[in-house]
Amino acid sequence: MKQSTKAIHTPFQRRDAWDALQIPVYNSLAYEFEDAAYMSDVFCGKVIVPDYSRVLNPTVMHLEERVIHLTGAKEVSAFTSGMAAISAMLISVASAGKNIVSSRHMFGNTYLLVTRTLARFGVEARLVDLCNLNEVKQAVDENTCCIFLETVTNPQTEVADTRALGKIAKEWQIPLIADTTIIPFTEFDGKTNGIDFQVVSSTKYISGGATSLGGLIIDYGYFPEISERIKKEMVFNLGGYMTPQAAYMQVLGLETLEARYRKQAASAKKIAEFLESLPEVKAVGYPGLKSHPNYELFKELYGDTAGAMITFDLKDKEACYDFINALKLIHRATNLFDNRSLAIHPSSTIFGPLSDEEKKDMDVKDTTIRLSIGLEDPDDLMEDLKQAIRR
Repeated sequence: MKQSTKAIHTPFQRRDAWDALQIPVYNSLAYEFEDAAYMSDVFCGKVIVPDYSRVLNPTVMHLEERVIHLTGAKEVSAFTSGMAAISAMLISVASAGKNIVSSRHMFGNTYLLVTRTLARFGVEARLVDLCNLNEVKQAVDENTCCIFLETVTNPQTEVADTRALGKIAKEWQIPLIADTTIIPFTEFDGKTNGIDFQVVSSTKYISGGATSLGGLIIDYGYFPEISERIKKEMVFNLGGYMTPQAAYMQVLGLETLEARYRKQAASAKKIAEFLESLPEVKAVGYPGLKSHPNYELFKELYGDTAGAMITFDLKDKEACYDFINALKLIHRATNLFDNRSLAIHPSSTIFGPLSDEEKKDMDVKDTTIRLSIGLEDPDDLMEDLKQAIRR
């Protein structure tokens, strides 16, 4: 079956009592057991059925099954947010005295997690240029617990070669962990791209128009000990499991993901090309443009669609603020891949708590605007962009 069909036709683990076509929302916390022995088997993991909704819930399990069906993963774990999924993933592999090899090109809160929160527990962040394989090889040693990256960095739009990084990780028998939020997992094969674990903010494309928060760890099964930690320690001990209400909305979102994504990605490419044509725009960051430094690599790894996030630069911070204030159709808001188009000035918002020196090191510029392209007609969006830029 094709991906759009798989997204809809994933069977329930158990037949619904009323033969509902859509998975019900199981708001129940507790579940009845036939006898004490069976109850013990469930709690000890010999039988995988819900025992308490903090760790297993039928609605959430069905979302996880759908993602397994779409990706070919061995396991999928759903969390309350993308950051919860990233935290659980990195805590699963890290411990005091270990180091994480990554890049300075990361989402703001991920950067703070790696460089500050985990550092308090004795985990070192080794931040290098992941596009320079020699730097990566020099950074990895016997205490490295993983290589971590964003497949398309936010907001720098850098693309590193995950296949080459995966080979380095394999030599050291450590996982390559990739935040693949910017391009949906239905558009590429994580396994053939060298990725061992994907973390995804399902709040974005999957939720279907910003309906719910969520995060996923997609596990291809190459590191059984880490897989066990995710399912047992992280879900059981950290308590970040997704709610059934969010899972229900994200199951619905998966069913329309491809249709929405195709329109958003096509609009984004058209808008990125339009922005390049405006003399007021100093640079455009979009890996679907032939002018992008990683265009060929991106196409090889992720195919012909390049997502719905665009960045562009104006002459200075004041021009960026004037642009945002002049928008009439595009919303001044954070988030990515809502049905509505959104604009934000990353340097003063997402990366606002960081020092000027940190932002400089991360290539987060005062001149950059980030756009998330929605489902509106691209001609209407371009008209709004044009008037706001020229104002």
